[in-house]
Formats: sequence, structure tokens, C-alpha cells
Amino acid sequence: MIKIMADSTCDLSNEVLELHDISLASLTIDIEGKVYKDRVDIEPDEYYGMLEALSVHPTTGMPSPMEYLGIIKEAIEAGYREILCICMSSGTSGAYQSGVLAKDYFYEENPGSPIKIHVVDSKCMSHGSGWLIMKIAIMRERGASFEEIVEFIEKYKVNVKHFLSVDDLNHLIKSGRITNTTAFLGKILNLKPIMSMKQGKGAIVGKERGQKRVLKHYVQEFMNRYDRDITEFVIIGYTSDISIAEELKAKMEQDTDFTGDIHIMQMGVSVGTHVGLGAISMFFVEKR
Repeated sequence: MIKIMADSTCDLSNEVLELHDISLASLTIDIEGKVYKDRVDIEPDEYYGMLEALSVHPTTGMPSPMEYLGIIKEAIEAGYREILCICMSSGTSGAYQSGVLAKDYFYEENPGSPIKIHVVDSKCMSHGSGWLIMKIAIMRERGASFEEIVEFIEKYKVNVKHFLSVDDLNHLIKSGRITNTTAFLGKILNLKPIMSMKQGKGAIVGKERGQKRVLKHYVQEFMNRYDRDITEFVIIGYTSDISIAEELKAKMEQDTDFTGDIHIMQMGVSVGTHVGLGAISMFFVEKR
């Protein structure tokens, strides 16, 4: 039996987590001195409702090795003998290192254990790692072996394409994701930065004037880039405005030849801390 676990930045919906029996290690969010566990103590809509009124920008913290270790032990007690832990990119957080330490602690406590544990630095963020997790969950349910799943995820993780654009640049500034100069020019020209992942870190890969051009950019880039054999589904993410995600989904259905599933899911509190309200994202696998 193969257990899949991840950190809460994968941003998969509760329905998907329950359907595929995926366990999460929660990040923490410090909101004006009070610490919350992502997906446990606070939900996205509650958080986004208070975000703009906060006087101090919230900060996030990675899950501890002990939290990962607790999930590993619970999985083994439930009968799992192979455990796959998918973490957000090590270029943006220490969550991957926490997962590795938990694995090391387990083998120190249980030398010679036959349990297989593999920890993945996904090189992804948000629904990027979520896309990988959904894909390997489907592979598991189709009968793929632990080794086949590990080979797939290590091969294709760098090909998960991320597109992210935000409505308000201030949160990216406060999080250190873009410079004040970039933000100033963006505001003056009504340019929205389009971000992706490069070498495991966020990078601006384009700029468009206005929301409609952003969505057009996403659709055009998807048609040019997507791997038709691997991309069985697409994930569209949003923070506070689902109507933008629904508009993008409609454009994908109207303007592309893609026939797979298009899932709309909300970005969680941890990711939302950095991207703010009005963010829109899309994830798929691009050609190698």
C-alpha cells in the first residue's frame, strides 16, 4: 500500500484530499501575533476576508519534522508500507528539509525497517505540487508501483508549468517576490506580472495590461506548451474571486482543443499570504 502525504501549500480541495486519501502537514500563519495552522485553524475565505484590514503583514512557517513524522507513523499503523511525501520547492521554503529530517528520524528509530519512504522536492508551488499529487494518486489507483510513481514524479516535476498573476502587487513586495521598482512600473502602466517557476523559485516571465490579456496569455501559452500525453487535467487556482477562474475555464473550453478535466480550486492561506486577493493561476505539464 502506498501512502501519499504533502504540505498544505499543495492547495488541493478537501474533496480531492478525501477522495485520494492524502494527508497534509500544515504550515503555520502568524496573524498579528496569533499563530494558526493552515487548513486546521483557519480557512481561506475567512482569511481573505480579514487580509486587507491587517496592520501587520502575516508571516508563514514551515511544518516541523515532528509533524511529518507523526503522519508517517500514522500511515504505518494503518498498514501502509510505502510512503511518498511531496513538498513545496526547497527554493521557497524549508518544508522539504523538514520532510527529509522526519524520514531520517524514522530510520534512526527503526534501523533496518522495510518501510519505503521517499521525500520529493517538487520544485513547485501551490497547485503545481497539487497537480503532481493528483497525477500520482491517479497512477496509484491504476496500479502503478511505488518505483514507477517515484520515477514519474522525479522525471516530470520540473515540467509542471506554473502561471500566476495577481491583482495587487503589494503582497508580493512585502513577501520579497518582486522589487518596489517593478511594482511601481506595473501600477503606473496597469501591467500585471505573470510569474512562473524557474529552478525552483518564482520568476516573472511576462507582463500584460489588464485581466483579459492575462487570461488570453494563459490560453495561448497553454496551447503552445502543453504535453498532450501527460496533461490529463488542468488546475486553475484563485484566491478571493472565483469568477476570474470561471472565466479562464470558459476560455480554455472555447479557445483550445483540450478535452481533459479542468479543475477550479482555491489557493490556501499560506500561498494567499504571498499573492494576496484577486490572484489567478493555472497548472499543467509542458512538453519536455
